[in-house]
Amino acid sequence: MPNQPIGFPSSHPYSRREQVGWYFYDWANSAFATTVVTVFLGPYLTAVTQSAAGADGYVYPFGVPVVADAFFPYMVSLSVVLQVFFLPILGAVADYTNLKRQMMATFAYLGAFATMALFFVEGDSYLWGGGLFVLANLSFGASIVFYNAFLPEIAAPDDRDKVSSQGWALGYLGGGLLLLFNLLFVQFTAPALGISTALAARICLASAGVWWAVFTLIPLVTLRVRQPLKHLAPGERYLTIGFQQLGRTLRELPRFPQTLLFLVAYLLYNDGIQTVIALAAQFGAQELGMAQSSLVQLVLMVQFVAFLGALAFGYLARMTGAKQAILISLVIWFGVVVYAYGLLQSVGQFFVLAAVIAIVLGGSQALSRSLFSQMIPKGREAEYFSLYEVSERGTSWLGPLLFGLSLQWTGSYRVAILSVAIFFAAGLILLPLVNVRRAIVEAGNEPPERV
Repeated sequence: MPNQPIGFPSSHPYSRREQVGWYFYDWANSAFATTVVTVFLGPYLTAVTQSAAGADGYVYPFGVPVVADAFFPYMVSLSVVLQVFFLPILGAVADYTNLKRQMMATFAYLGAFATMALFFVEGDSYLWGGGLFVLANLSFGASIVFYNAFLPEIAAPDDRDKVSSQGWALGYLGGGLLLLFNLLFVQFTAPALGISTALAARICLASAGVWWAVFTLIPLVTLRVRQPLKHLAPGERYLTIGFQQLGRTLRELPRFPQTLLFLVAYLLYNDGIQTVIALAAQFGAQELGMAQSSLVQLVLMVQFVAFLGALAFGYLARMTGAKQAILISLVIWFGVVVYAYGLLQSVGQFFVLAAVIAIVLGGSQALSRSLFSQMIPKGREAEYFSLYEVSERGTSWLGPLLFGLSLQWTGSYRVAILSVAIFFAAGLILLPLVNVRRAIVEAGNEPPERV
């Protein structure tokens, strides 16, 4: 088999080597999620936008008035609006071909090179920076669709919570190590070499693209190519089947009511999670006056605590089931944003709050991914994970849009962060209504021992 790496007998569907190789794409792309989305680009692009703004504090991209501080949240939102259109189509095409690994590689490297190009954003070139970010985030989301779709192929039902949690944990470790390198560079190397703060930030942004590109090679070598379970009917074409399958998928979803209910719940509570991840650095810089070096230290701490938290929630899911573990995390998320609105006063308190977030951060996302993988029909993983990815990490649009509008209307970052509580409350209302075992059976799968 020319597409099958050495060491993978076709008769053995699950391989530890393949699982470890799969983990490393989380290690690779987490550099973008942490260094770019969470730490450096928000404050840096906001500063670039502020320098381009007029006396009224507004910029006018394509004639549209936008307050400078809200430009980055709007770019996060725009990147996901585009994903709403493109990702389900790409997922359907992947399910009809054996190109899932190649498509993951294409978008991974498109995103990595766009991230490297952020090095050239300086002065008042906020539109250039916003455009590169939209391209990188769109590519990031697309590559994750194909990455997630491998999970049902590489792990048995009873092992998916563990495998998903370990992958997420390794992602936090990888993202944390790059942040550590960048922290040392910003605090020690850059000043010693006479490098300005702005140039140091641009170098750190580019480093995330390089990291993403290099470590993506590991999953590309280890993941097996499997033959698709679906094939084109006579007269159908790959360029059009994606649109046709998207329509069929949306019409079919009511046949899986419990899966649909979970997807709606996830769409809402994950919007809240992604908004906190994407905009926490901007909140800390603008509301608490935190320096860039302190923000890097904060997120670096979060990465390593989240590594342990993801593993801990994997074990918790074995005892309580994935659904109950996710509900516990949502209660904590809701409390975090309420505390940030009413009680948060100091940088020290912000660090403590971030540590609490870190404990639940990986668990709520990794367990949601593994739980959803049980609820979808076999052979259609990329198609369904493309719908899932619309609200995946770093790609939400409702939360950043509401955050940006709240900020523009009230001028208060605290009101803006409080608005995010709506999404966690919605998740706490809807998720208990999901009958997980029924959803798995409706999709034609065998339920694990504990759900």
